[in-house]
Amino acid sequence: MENSQNPGIKIIKDGPYLVSGPIEITEQIINSVSNDYSMIPGQTFPTEESASLCRCGQSRTAPFCDGSHEQCHFNGTETASRKPFRDRAMVIKGPGLILADVEEYCAFSRFCHTVEGNAWELTEDSDIPSSRENAVKAACECPSGRLVAYDKITKQPIEISYEPSIGVLQDPQRGVSGPLWVKGKIPVESADGEVYEIRNRMTLCRCGKSKNKPYCDASHVSSRFKAHKG
Repeated sequence: MENSQNPGIKIIKDGPYLVSGPIEITEQIINSVSNDYSMIPGQTFPTEESASLCRCGQSRTAPFCDGSHEQCHFNGTETASRKPFRDRAMVIKGPGLILADVEEYCAFSRFCHTVEGNAWELTEDSDIPSSRENAVKAACECPSGRLVAYDKITKQPIEISYEPSIGVLQDPQRGVSGPLWVKGKIPVESADGEVYEIRNRMTLCRCGKSKNKPYCDASHVSSRFKAHKG
């Protein structure tokens, strides 16, 4: 990530996420109507060639860093496994679809549950075209990338094509602020200089409480995290 024009995120030791390159940062609000989940766009945040995004959960100018990590003595030690997704995934082989699941990525966004059923049940019934379609939708709309659907014949992942961007999630149904939704294969570099597996979608902790840093583990829900808005 030496070229600042290339999208990238650098994790600063016990500090913020340093975002570089042409990356749009917008608020994304999780909306639920009768167990049918969708994202509603909120405000767009002004950015220049780089931005520092809060990782400790204490900033008064969220989603941007204001240096609060120094005052609160934030411990941002990264504890997440660096093994590839496929090497750690539980795999469900349905009759018409394969579903890979790495549970520790779960951000509790609930897109895996639909009015037709959940992603796992729908995969088991994926010989039915409507079930396969809904299983793919449930997997692809999972912001954290916990779930990935694969074509049963080609074994290729089925993904939504995203431009590199970052969504600042808000979850009014739960009354909490959520993680950063990182889309479009943006590389994330650890504080020690190693680049994590590049993925189409992931969620990064911004409440400071995750035990799977830098990824969200839904601790914002149990801690009732509400980000201060600048």
